[in-house]
Amino acid sequence: MTICEKLYDLFLEKAKSVTVDKVSLGVGYTAVQTSDGGIGVSYTYFEKKTSCTVRADDVDFEHQPAALLLERIKRSDPLEKSMALALINAMNYHNALKMPDDPRNDILIRHFRIEKGTHVSMVGYFGPTIRLLEERGAIVEVIDESKDIGDKKGFMDRLSFWTEVLILTSTSILNDTAEPILKRLGPEVKTVVLGPSTPMIKEAFLDLPVHMLAGIAPFQDQNVFRVICHGLGTPALLKACYKKYLLL
Repeated sequence: MTICEKLYDLFLEKAKSVTVDKVSLGVGYTAVQTSDGGIGVSYTYFEKKTSCTVRADDVDFEHQPAALLLERIKRSDPLEKSMALALINAMNYHNALKMPDDPRNDILIRHFRIEKGTHVSMVGYFGPTIRLLEERGAIVEVIDESKDIGDKKGFMDRLSFWTEVLILTSTSILNDTAEPILKRLGPEVKTVVLGPSTPMIKEAFLDLPVHMLAGIAPFQDQNVFRVICHGLGTPALLKACYKKYLLL
């Protein structure tokens, strides 16, 4: 089963008893609020925008059972998955809120023993994290297709023998690249799934070589929706969210 299929199965029963209160599909991030007080965020994954319409249908998910939107996590369209993943994070919100904080990624550094000379591969460009790693003396290789950074073939080839720590953007769940990347890893590689989209749900990753989840839990819902509606990015979003981690 894929990560998305596992997430669907894990939350189907809850989705039958919860309704969607609010959906905001922003140009940077998507947010969903549920009737039980949950709020979740996901990256808005656009493949191509060729017209004023970005969705294939006009289904209104608000005030509908959450199961209607949850089903979209199994679709191939990353934009549909974006909304569904935000919903899943909303349904998991109260669990994520109880998890410990790692506001400066200090736990990530210590847990993976990242120090001078550590080989770190990063899928998705996280500027502040790169600076933190380089301050520790780590050797960082980055690939980010959306920013045209890195050599994909060489990067993928080196995952099996060069990489010691993999930092994998949770956006990879939306475009179905997470599993193919994880399958290329050497047996000793330690992996963290990182980013606001990260589903903080260990059961979805138990049979994969993932050792830490690093995501968010909003604490200012109005500011989260303001950031998203205004098209602002991660720095503004994090001001309204706790940075959480979960060791697997």
